[in-house]
Amino acid sequence: MPVLSWDEIRNRAMHFQNEWRNETNENAEAKTFWNDFFNVFGISRRRVATFEEAVKIDGNTKFVDLLWKGTLLVEHKSKGKNLDRAYDQATNYFRGIKDRDLPQYVLVSDFARFRLYDLDNDTIHQFKLEDLYKNVQLFSFIAGYEQQEIKSQDPVNIKAAEMMGKIHDSLEDINYTGNDLDTLLVRLVFCLFADDTGIFNKGLFKDFIQDNTNEDGTDLAFKLQYLFEILDTPAEQRIVDDSIYNEFPYVNGSLFNERLKTAVFNAEMREILLECSRLDWGKISPAIFGSLFQSAMNKDKRRTLGAHYTSEENIMKVIQPLFLDELKEEFLGIKKRKRNKLQLLEYFQRKLSGLTFFDPACGSGNFLILAYREIRELELSVLKEINYTKYGVESYQLDLSLDFNDIIKCNVDQFYGIEIDSFSAQIAQVALWIVDHQMNIEASLYFGASFARLPLSEHANIANENSLEVNWVNILDPRNCDYILGNPPFVGATYQTKEQKKDIKKIFNNVSKSAKLDYVSCWFMLASRYIYQSNIKTAFVSTNSISQGEQLVTLWNELFKYNINIIFAHKTFEWSNNAKGNAKIHCVIIGFVSGEYSKEKKLYDDNNMTLAKNISPYLIDSPTVLITSRRKPISNIPEVRFGSMPRDGGNLVLTPEEKEEFITQEPITKKWIKPYVGSRELINKGERYCLWLVNASPSEINSSKLVTERINKVREFRLASKAKETRKFAQTPSIFCQIAQPESNYIAIPKTSSSKREYVPIEFLNKEVIGSDLIFIIPGNNLALFGILHSKMHNVWLKNVCGRLKSDYRYSKDIVYNNFPFPSLSTEQKKQIEKLVIDILETRKKYEDSTLADLYNPITMPLSLLKIHQKLDKSVEKAYRNKKFERNTDRLSYLFKLYEKMTKNG
Repeated sequence: MPVLSWDEIRNRAMHFQNEWRNETNENAEAKTFWNDFFNVFGISRRRVATFEEAVKIDGNTKFVDLLWKGTLLVEHKSKGKNLDRAYDQATNYFRGIKDRDLPQYVLVSDFARFRLYDLDNDTIHQFKLEDLYKNVQLFSFIAGYEQQEIKSQDPVNIKAAEMMGKIHDSLEDINYTGNDLDTLLVRLVFCLFADDTGIFNKGLFKDFIQDNTNEDGTDLAFKLQYLFEILDTPAEQRIVDDSIYNEFPYVNGSLFNERLKTAVFNAEMREILLECSRLDWGKISPAIFGSLFQSAMNKDKRRTLGAHYTSEENIMKVIQPLFLDELKEEFLGIKKRKRNKLQLLEYFQRKLSGLTFFDPACGSGNFLILAYREIRELELSVLKEINYTKYGVESYQLDLSLDFNDIIKCNVDQFYGIEIDSFSAQIAQVALWIVDHQMNIEASLYFGASFARLPLSEHANIANENSLEVNWVNILDPRNCDYILGNPPFVGATYQTKEQKKDIKKIFNNVSKSAKLDYVSCWFMLASRYIYQSNIKTAFVSTNSISQGEQLVTLWNELFKYNINIIFAHKTFEWSNNAKGNAKIHCVIIGFVSGEYSKEKKLYDDNNMTLAKNISPYLIDSPTVLITSRRKPISNIPEVRFGSMPRDGGNLVLTPEEKEEFITQEPITKKWIKPYVGSRELINKGERYCLWLVNASPSEINSSKLVTERINKVREFRLASKAKETRKFAQTPSIFCQIAQPESNYIAIPKTSSSKREYVPIEFLNKEVIGSDLIFIIPGNNLALFGILHSKMHNVWLKNVCGRLKSDYRYSKDIVYNNFPFPSLSTEQKKQIEKLVIDILETRKKYEDSTLADLYNPITMPLSLLKIHQKLDKSVEKAYRNKKFERNTDRLSYLFKLYEKMTKNG
């Protein structure tokens, strides 16, 4: 009997799996099970092995379930039985078997699980029945193939990417670069994957390298070149011979049709490629491998390889609310139908195959890959339901007259992308082919027939272009687009290159303050123009800067010109991955359409979803009101100001040690040294000092050598500055550039504070304490104002309208304070709030050893302090209205409406 191809064996394995997936009883069907098992590999069990082989142990006769002398012993149990005991029982039989007949392999099974022991190589392989098709190569000794070394559970990983990176470097060192190098590497990746997943016969590419090329690697490049030609040539057009080349299938799909320059390999590079081929590429995750290999080709990024690919969990935060949840809901609705169910299912499958997806900054294709995978899995669920509706059975009734493409209608050509990097664009295209094949395998398991979609007649439409320069309409007509998704690049204004700044300037047509926008804003702007007056749904990941502070106003004023309406959003969260040294960025996800949206809007916060009437650009359920920068408060309250700014090169600021040194060496300096407080010192009791020489006489200053040395350094620092304003202050080097210190005690508000706190810590400071430019100052002992600023109402406002430093709050004068709608207090309300503030300050004094950070940590906040704050919250809220606020969203909605009312007439 001729040896079966691995493709045929896999096909038979799938039939076997489907046939035996519900069997449980050892005694009833075990023999038939193993007859069918051997038939998977084209072998009649009767020719090689016997059931119930008798063996003598300690004078007793025992019966081996199945014995193939010299090769295999099988011990079979009922479903769920202990396989360790089964193995012990199997090896116990060895005492009754002649040495020459002892097997190399022991196989134990309970129908649902297989465990294969290779006693010569001391290896164990375990897998489930439904994974037999993936593991048939373990049984090459049954099929008649020469035994090969197989590294079980050895997936493609960071090591593989590093090895490919070494090949990249070696080729680059000999000036094999550019598109030739990128394309060659992508082709090698495809061949390695094809070798393990049924596109090629198992191990064919590895055998090609190992057995058909010189060990020194000198002929490898030429033979690869010819192999690529073969992969691009239909079988009927090839030269007829019996070489290994003709065992490779026709692939085409534009992957192999471009003629490349011939590379040069050496022995080390050949060995690296062989080592790659020994890994199990069938376990590859297309969602991450593109990013890994993209990084592997960059020597600088390779040190942090794997640190920047996006986790699947985070990508799903975009995909699910954008389209997947809605499609699944529609499918579930059809499943419940009794009338016209079959027609509706078939219509729904056609709908899935007609959807188009567009990522205008696709990188190596992560978002498109997972979107395609989810669409294919949903289509398979639909096919299962169609089959059940037709025949009333779970297993598929395969119509052998149908072509696979008549059954599976979704394909990679539904996916479009733009990517500026050539290598990433090619990786994205190949990755989509890979996930297509993985999904074909999953479908084949259900159909009971192995299938590879070859030749690759369809391909994803990945354009290697600059998405900020190319017209998106030329990539995909918006009339044919359903969804836009992705993760465009984030670059803050401070870190942008000249070219990136030019991009923003051009795309926003010199809109005022657009120079402060994050680079990601460009994609929001272009997408809004692209989807205008269409039904396209869009969702982007973005840095959270576009949903807070001044950037928000600048960007969304422009987006609203295209009737943009937010339909779902994820509030700030850490966008990270599962790799070591993972990169964490504070992000939001915003889904939007152009025009009205009648369906429910969804707002996510730490994976908790609430339905919203309206989602504003602040990503809250409130009217769409933009809080614009304002120089004066909208309420009748004192103005707030920055603390004093030194611009001194650190020369007017002293550490505690420097302070002691000054006073010890020159006691006169003691009267000029003042406590110096910024956000850190205010919240954490940090100790810092400054030379405060505002009222010091020139003669006294000149009498201090230490002080004059510092002043001279300040002057030098300011004169060297590129800023004209700073150079001007070199004329007065003994004092701060901006002096804002009040002549009275004052309220101090930290410029930055942790978002984990329910209340932003604020404090009254003595006028002798110098406030730095990292705190805000309100002169006077206004207890009622302190109470309102320290209340939940103000903290809710701050949390939602302020800018952020990472996830920390950034308090601001022009956005937060000046726009906050303070309540009008009656005399009684004012007295009540003042009393509670005094209680708060007195309670704090009881914990003098604790910092404000300790006191306002949600975990360690004293109960007595918390209870007073809760009373203060109620008092402040009653000053706004008598009706109780149930949630923070109610508070915020009320404040926005009040703001809108107070600013209506300018």
